Amino acid sequence: MAVTTDLPTLSQPIEVGQPAPDFTLMTQAREEWTLSEALEKGDVALCFYPMDFSPVCSTEMKCVADEFGSWNDKGVQVVGVSCDSFFTHEAWAKELGLKQTLLADMHRAVSKAYGFYWADLNIASRGTVLITKGDSGPTVKWVQARDIPNAMDFNDLLAQIG
Repeated sequence: MAVTTDLPTLSQPIEVGQPAPDFTLMTQAREEWTLSEALEKGDVALCFYPMDFSPVCSTEMKCVADEFGSWNDKGVQVVGVSCDSFFTHEAWAKELGLKQTLLADMHRAVSKAYGFYWADLNIASRGTVLITKGDSGPTVKWVQARDIPNAMDFNDLLAQIG
Protein backbone atom coordinates (compact mmCIF):
# COMPACT_ATOMS: atom_id res chain seq x y z
CA MET A 1 0.00 0.00 0.00
CA ALA A 2 1.65 3.21 -1.20
CA VAL A 3 -0.63 5.86 0.25
CA THR A 4 0.48 9.45 0.67
CA THR A 5 1.30 10.18 4.30
CA ASP A 6 3.24 13.45 4.11
CA LEU A 7 2.62 16.62 2.12
CA PRO A 8 3.18 20.31 2.91
CA THR A 9 0.33 21.70 5.03
CA LEU A 10 -1.83 24.72 4.18
CA SER A 11 -3.61 26.66 6.93
CA GLN A 12 -6.20 28.01 4.44
CA PRO A 13 -7.90 26.34 1.45
CA ILE A 14 -5.75 25.98 -1.64
CA GLU A 15 -6.27 28.73 -4.24
CA VAL A 16 -7.22 28.78 -7.91
CA GLY A 17 -4.17 28.52 -10.17
CA GLN A 18 -2.00 26.79 -7.59
CA PRO A 19 -0.46 23.39 -8.33
CA ALA A 20 -2.66 20.64 -6.89
CA PRO A 21 -0.59 18.27 -4.77
CA ASP A 22 -0.53 14.80 -6.31
CA PHE A 23 -1.39 11.96 -3.94
CA THR A 24 -2.42 8.34 -3.62
CA LEU A 25 -5.11 7.16 -1.19
CA MET A 26 -7.11 3.98 -0.73
CA THR A 27 -10.68 3.72 -2.01
CA GLN A 28 -13.59 2.03 -0.28
CA ALA A 29 -12.70 -1.06 -2.38
CA ARG A 30 -9.18 -0.98 -0.89
CA GLU A 31 -7.63 0.00 -4.22
CA GLU A 32 -5.01 2.68 -4.70
CA TRP A 33 -6.31 5.87 -6.36
CA THR A 34 -3.83 8.48 -7.63
CA LEU A 35 -4.84 12.01 -8.63
CA SER A 36 -2.46 12.32 -11.59
CA GLU A 37 -3.72 9.02 -13.02
CA ALA A 38 -7.37 10.05 -12.60
CA LEU A 39 -6.65 13.33 -14.43
CA GLU A 40 -5.71 11.32 -17.53
CA LYS A 41 -9.47 10.71 -17.91
CA GLY A 42 -10.56 14.33 -17.32
CA ASP A 43 -11.03 16.86 -14.54
CA VAL A 44 -11.44 15.71 -10.93
CA ALA A 45 -13.62 17.31 -8.26
CA LEU A 46 -12.38 16.50 -4.76
CA CYS A 47 -15.24 16.84 -2.29
CA PHE A 48 -13.80 17.07 1.23
CA TYR A 49 -16.30 16.24 3.96
CA PRO A 50 -16.08 15.58 7.72
CA MET A 51 -17.60 12.16 8.41
CA ASP A 52 -19.37 9.21 6.87
CA PHE A 53 -22.85 8.51 8.29
CA SER A 54 -23.38 12.14 9.34
CA PRO A 55 -26.55 13.87 8.07
CA VAL A 56 -25.15 16.64 5.83
CA CYS A 57 -22.35 14.43 4.45
CA SER A 58 -24.84 11.68 3.66
CA THR A 59 -27.13 14.10 1.82
CA GLU A 60 -24.22 15.63 -0.09
CA MET A 61 -22.67 12.33 -1.23
CA LYS A 62 -26.10 10.85 -2.05
CA CYS A 63 -26.72 13.81 -4.38
CA VAL A 64 -23.36 13.16 -6.07
CA ALA A 65 -24.34 9.52 -6.57
CA ASP A 66 -27.78 10.46 -7.91
CA GLU A 67 -26.15 12.64 -10.58
CA PHE A 68 -23.29 10.21 -11.28
CA GLY A 69 -24.14 9.86 -14.96
CA SER A 70 -24.27 13.63 -15.43
CA TRP A 71 -20.80 14.05 -13.95
CA ASN A 72 -19.42 11.32 -16.21
CA ASP A 73 -21.10 12.86 -19.27
CA LYS A 74 -19.28 16.11 -18.51
CA GLY A 75 -15.96 14.25 -18.17
CA VAL A 76 -15.57 15.01 -14.47
CA GLN A 77 -14.82 12.44 -11.80
CA VAL A 78 -16.38 13.52 -8.47
CA VAL A 79 -14.56 11.93 -5.55
CA GLY A 80 -15.31 12.11 -1.84
CA VAL A 81 -12.41 12.61 0.60
CA SER A 82 -12.63 12.21 4.37
CA CYS A 83 -10.45 10.92 7.17
CA ASP A 84 -12.65 7.87 7.74
CA SER A 85 -11.22 4.43 6.97
CA PHE A 86 -11.87 2.51 3.78
CA PHE A 87 -13.86 0.02 5.87
CA THR A 88 -16.21 2.79 7.00
CA HIS A 89 -16.41 4.16 3.45
CA GLU A 90 -17.34 0.73 2.15
CA ALA A 91 -20.16 0.26 4.67
CA TRP A 92 -21.49 3.79 4.08
CA ALA A 93 -21.36 3.41 0.27
CA LYS A 94 -23.30 0.15 0.50
CA GLU A 95 -25.91 1.62 2.84
CA LEU A 96 -26.53 4.71 0.69
CA GLY A 97 -25.93 3.14 -2.73
CA LEU A 98 -23.03 5.49 -3.48
CA LYS A 99 -21.37 4.98 -6.87
CA GLN A 100 -18.53 7.49 -6.56
CA THR A 101 -15.05 6.80 -5.28
CA LEU A 102 -14.53 7.58 -1.61
CA LEU A 103 -10.94 8.16 -0.50
CA ALA A 104 -9.62 7.34 2.98
CA ASP A 105 -7.30 10.14 4.11
CA MET A 106 -6.50 8.36 7.36
CA HIS A 107 -3.13 10.15 7.77
CA ARG A 108 -4.85 13.54 7.14
CA ALA A 109 -2.04 14.48 4.71
CA VAL A 110 -4.31 15.31 1.77
CA SER A 111 -6.88 17.27 3.81
CA LYS A 112 -4.05 19.32 5.31
CA ALA A 113 -2.28 19.82 1.95
CA TYR A 114 -5.46 21.20 0.38
CA GLY A 115 -6.30 23.34 3.43
CA PHE A 116 -9.43 21.42 4.37
CA TYR A 117 -8.52 20.16 7.83
CA TRP A 118 -10.60 20.71 10.98
CA ALA A 119 -7.96 20.48 13.71
CA ASP A 120 -10.41 20.61 16.64
CA LEU A 121 -11.87 17.24 15.61
CA ASN A 122 -8.87 15.88 13.66
CA ILE A 123 -10.99 15.40 10.53
CA ALA A 124 -11.53 16.99 7.12
CA SER A 125 -13.55 20.17 6.87
CA ARG A 126 -16.05 20.79 4.07
CA GLY A 127 -15.10 22.05 0.62
CA THR A 128 -14.72 21.22 -3.06
CA VAL A 129 -11.67 21.58 -5.30
CA LEU A 130 -11.92 21.20 -9.08
CA ILE A 131 -8.61 20.08 -10.56
CA THR A 132 -7.53 20.01 -14.18
CA LYS A 133 -4.49 18.60 -15.91
CA GLY A 134 -2.42 21.73 -16.49
CA ASP A 135 0.68 22.16 -18.63
CA SER A 136 2.93 21.74 -15.60
CA GLY A 137 0.82 19.14 -13.75
CA PRO A 138 -2.37 19.06 -11.71
CA THR A 139 -3.73 22.59 -11.31
CA VAL A 140 -6.55 23.99 -9.17
CA LYS A 141 -9.33 25.29 -11.42
CA TRP A 142 -11.95 26.20 -8.79
CA VAL A 143 -12.29 26.08 -4.98
CA GLN A 144 -15.26 26.37 -2.67
CA ALA A 145 -14.85 26.24 1.12
CA ARG A 146 -18.05 25.81 3.11
CA ASP A 147 -19.08 25.93 6.75
CA ILE A 148 -19.57 22.46 8.22
CA PRO A 149 -23.41 22.51 8.12
CA ASN A 150 -23.53 23.62 4.46
CA ALA A 151 -23.67 20.99 1.74
CA MET A 152 -22.29 21.63 -1.72
CA ASP A 153 -24.47 23.50 -4.21
CA PHE A 154 -24.01 21.36 -7.31
CA ASN A 155 -25.00 24.24 -9.59
CA ASP A 156 -21.87 26.09 -8.45
CA LEU A 157 -19.69 23.15 -9.47
CA LEU A 158 -21.58 22.60 -12.74
CA ALA A 159 -21.05 26.25 -13.67
CA GLN A 160 -17.30 25.74 -13.38
CA ILE A 161 -17.27 22.62 -15.52
CA GLY A 162 -18.76 24.32 -18.57
